[in-house]
Amino acid sequence: MIPGGAHTYAKGDDQYPENLAPVISHGRGAHVWDVDGNRYVEYGSGLRSVSLGHAHPRVTEAVRREIDRGSNFVRPSVVEVDAAERFLATVPTAEMVKFAKNGSDATTAAVRLARAATGRPRVALCADHPFFSVDDWFIGTTPMSAGVPAATNELTVAFPYGDLGATEELLTRYQDEVACLILEPATHTEPPPGYLAGLRELADRHGCVLIFDEMITGFRWSEAGAQGLYGVVPDLSTFGKALGNGFAVSALAGRRELMEQGGLRHSGERVFLLSTTHGAETHSLAAAMAVQTIYAEEGVTARLHALGERLAAGVRDAAAGMGVAEHIVVRGRASNLVFATLDENGQPSQQYRTLFLRRLLAGGVLAPSFVVSSALSDADIDHTVDVVAQACAVYRKALDAADPTPWLGGRPVKPVFRRLA
Repeated sequence: MIPGGAHTYAKGDDQYPENLAPVISHGRGAHVWDVDGNRYVEYGSGLRSVSLGHAHPRVTEAVRREIDRGSNFVRPSVVEVDAAERFLATVPTAEMVKFAKNGSDATTAAVRLARAATGRPRVALCADHPFFSVDDWFIGTTPMSAGVPAATNELTVAFPYGDLGATEELLTRYQDEVACLILEPATHTEPPPGYLAGLRELADRHGCVLIFDEMITGFRWSEAGAQGLYGVVPDLSTFGKALGNGFAVSALAGRRELMEQGGLRHSGERVFLLSTTHGAETHSLAAAMAVQTIYAEEGVTARLHALGERLAAGVRDAAAGMGVAEHIVVRGRASNLVFATLDENGQPSQQYRTLFLRRLLAGGVLAPSFVVSSALSDADIDHTVDVVAQACAVYRKALDAADPTPWLGGRPVKPVFRRLA
């Protein structure tokens, strides 16, 4: 009944070993249960959005309180100004904010605003970052570009992360055509010294808008995002994921003179910035306010880092103990860990990923990544490391045989972005 069997491609059956894709019944804290009653320690919860754990009591209580008061009205609710005040206090580098339901709407609004403000057509995005939006300006650059007109694709250009020279060359080649630079300020590696400040200077010099996609770095890097941690202020930034702990809420924030072009207090042409029926649902904004309060009061970002460091050390030790340290590689900031599965030649391998995921699932660990939530306990991490060690033992056998096929149990998992099913 559902194309692809899921409402997000990253949750699809093709992302898991054959016949081993759990269908979830419910979750609490760092654990989920499938419809067969199996319990798993879960990582990357809600595609990294559930950073406090499932059904966090303070968040669900805030949501219940607002649901009982009505969720959507014909005029703005007082909750909207409360949520804006809380957000701008948490991210003080921004001057105005507008809420939406998903990250794609926020990034596309930022791109549209940049084009309107500069009068320029081209979008320059970071080629090394995996996802920005479901909209044509980005999807046209992926292998799943069917349905996107070629003329749209021609307006999106790309620059490499960490290379200011290449970015300047791009801006010079398309002089006065590039409306914005959009990127994640950091991902699996820290920004090179001076890089973000250099981008800020390039954007200023070439008259384009600097946009930070903080969907993942927001809260996990610091409560104020990567811009708060690294001290470089973008013109616009977008937040989501951890903002609602699984409830649908995202944010576009930035400089007043830009944001107000989507408002009523200016003399120029109006910009259709964000206008969504459900963007200001009271219960989602209540969830966001609760999340920000919990992060501030309980030091959640520091806890995420501590948990991630413990997990990364355990996984690396387990891999080394089984002689596969060069093949199962943990990468990224401690609060946002991913893993690479490399074959006998040191190349990324979907077959070895399948083997690894299969062994993790068999041990009660659901881990498309190792992105932690604050609900994890030390016992959860110890269990995960034990299961990883067992998986590494099988991985070693497959490497020695130079053929993981006998341990796959079916077809290998597949990358999300591919041209054919």
